[in-house]
Amino acid sequence: MAQTKWHTRSANAALLLTMLAALGSTGCHLIHTDCPPVSCDIPRELDKAILPPYRIEPPDILLIDAMHVIPKSPYSLKTLDTLAIQVRGTLPDAPIDGTYMIRPGGILNLGFAYGSLKVAGMTVEQVQDELEKYLTQYLRNPQVVVTVADLAAKQQIAGEHLVAPDGTVTLGGYGSVLVVDKTLTEAKQAIEDHLGAHLDSPEVSVDVYAYNSKKYYVITQGAGMGDHVYQFPITGNETVLDAISQINGLDQVSSKEMWIARAGRNQEGRHQRLPIDWVAITEDGDVETNYQVMPGDRVFVAQDPLIAIDTYFGKIIAPFERIMGFVTLGAGTVTRFSGNVLRGGGNARNNF
Repeated sequence: MAQTKWHTRSANAALLLTMLAALGSTGCHLIHTDCPPVSCDIPRELDKAILPPYRIEPPDILLIDAMHVIPKSPYSLKTLDTLAIQVRGTLPDAPIDGTYMIRPGGILNLGFAYGSLKVAGMTVEQVQDELEKYLTQYLRNPQVVVTVADLAAKQQIAGEHLVAPDGTVTLGGYGSVLVVDKTLTEAKQAIEDHLGAHLDSPEVSVDVYAYNSKKYYVITQGAGMGDHVYQFPITGNETVLDAISQINGLDQVSSKEMWIARAGRNQEGRHQRLPIDWVAITEDGDVETNYQVMPGDRVFVAQDPLIAIDTYFGKIIAPFERIMGFVTLGAGTVTRFSGNVLRGGGNARNNF
């Protein structure tokens, strides 16, 4: 009897050692190690920090508006430029007073009564003189005033611009401007300086249309069934609770052990890990560990160790179960086709 108890205890001890070895190999931790104290000045839910001025990086999308775009003189008109034309002394039923776009081919169409003429490549003064000469075919003494109403190049400047992998934005015919690692104010100045070679005192406004370069990540361990990584853009106001809500809460294989892994090292030269008390945040409304998420943060959710153990042993046992299944199937097949079945079936007594 004593020997049986000893064997039972030995078997239990062996099983416990096997489970602990499995925990170590699967990366699970049932015993929490003490983390270094978290600084009190780390931004939290009720004490958030204002992020530094946004630095532009690929693949952000900038929204640029051309507020003051006037070409330097002399300017040669191009297709899709728009002219404001006013003519006195026109036919009563065919006035010329409004804006006229230079159509493809450089043609300026004045309507059915006056036809059209080619003006692309001319300056505004040349168009004005040419119009006065042209309209004398239809009018006695036309008086023409021509100004630039809108430039086709303005449409290339204004709008949404993707920051390319080389850190530039393209402004159509005006080329590319380097904006990477610049603030919005610095990018505005860089674009205006670049356009200054072509335009007279250009003025633009620059804003971020899509914040694509600053991100944070939520990583959930899969208990041996594959980890999941989620990526979200930073808006400057996210907390741990916001991050977990983005993935619709915790999975069944997740534990309530989690932390923020922050890029870089602290003053002591160690990796920055901010432990999170999920129960306190959700059940008690405690903000102590509901940290503000910063660009590059990894919100890490650890796996449930018991589920991880089950998955681990399932992977070990599965090959043997398949082998035993094949053996059982093979034995059953051999038994079925052996004996009386191979001799023609029937009762052995009837064969004599």
